[in-house]
Amino acid sequence: MWGDIAIAFLIAFLMSFMATPHTINLAKKLGAVDTPKDARRINKINMPRLGGLAVIAGFFVSIIYLLIVMTIENKINLYEDNYIRKLIGFVIGAIIIGIVCFIDDIRGVPALGKLAAQIVAGLIVIKFGIKIDTLNIPFFNLNNEGDLFYIILTLGWIVGITNAMNLIDGLDGLSTGISLISCLSLLIIFSLNGSPLISIILITALGGALCGFLPYNFNPAKTFIGDTGSNFLGYCLSIISILGIAKTYTAIVIVAPLMVLALPICDTLFAIVRRIVHGKSLKAVIEADAGHLHHKMIQKGFTQKQAVLILYGLSAIFGMFAIILMDSGIWKALSFAIIIIIIIAMGYKEFFKQRLLDDVPEDEKYEK
Repeated sequence: MWGDIAIAFLIAFLMSFMATPHTINLAKKLGAVDTPKDARRINKINMPRLGGLAVIAGFFVSIIYLLIVMTIENKINLYEDNYIRKLIGFVIGAIIIGIVCFIDDIRGVPALGKLAAQIVAGLIVIKFGIKIDTLNIPFFNLNNEGDLFYIILTLGWIVGITNAMNLIDGLDGLSTGISLISCLSLLIIFSLNGSPLISIILITALGGALCGFLPYNFNPAKTFIGDTGSNFLGYCLSIISILGIAKTYTAIVIVAPLMVLALPICDTLFAIVRRIVHGKSLKAVIEADAGHLHHKMIQKGFTQKQAVLILYGLSAIFGMFAIILMDSGIWKALSFAIIIIIIIAMGYKEFFKQRLLDDVPEDEKYEK
């Protein structure tokens, strides 16, 4: 299995890395360029934004190759649990989201149009058999809930995570890095959970494609992943997390993906509440603003690189919490969280002092 995992990663990495320069040229030809036309945008120069195509290419080339080879070697049975049908639904949904977001990166698509595409893609995925169909949560008897409940739950998860990754895509390398950390965390969780091999291969390929793209996307970025990429990342993470926990819908297994994706989920929930409160209308939810966590950090004086690295750290902590929760249980996970909080609290003030000192000219640092 680990040999196939290494192959999935390497092919996706190389394909994405080699394809990204071509997406930069394509973006310039098609006019898919992000222009810093308002205060909400952090970039100061025009930036190509079709990098997501390279990630998509790396992911699918790796997956197609491995599925063919592993089927020939009888390492995987795509007819088991209707995986071939589920994968077809997954691909159709990805195509729908990809086409709509590709048009958005070039010409622009209204927010409701993108939301409609996400909903249609989610419904297709559910129709083809990928959905949460049971939950075993202490103190909550959900076994008697009808099929409609689980359809709504699954659709909400897919649309929610897709939008969460899109909304957090505001700084160089932010959504790419957080998605990569999420992939690594989910890979470990799937391995601990005895998840289906198909989910392990999928999450590895996605991580490899992100590794290949990140050198071009990290600050100072040469290209953006665009709506095509960020929506694809959220869509993939939501689907793969369902496939990975499909055999054991226990409370801890359900919580694990939530914790891994806690940073974009919380940022999205806060954005919804903030926009409703400020806009005093549900319509305000689809209106973009500069109130996201990464915007706040920039406003506090952090550089893009500093803000991104801090958010990487937070995402890694959430992922580690989920891994410990899966491997050792709630008490060890909580004790880990408490220790991390204490350590951060102890160094918080000094960290900010040092950051502010870095902004002071050298000849003034040692003046009394």
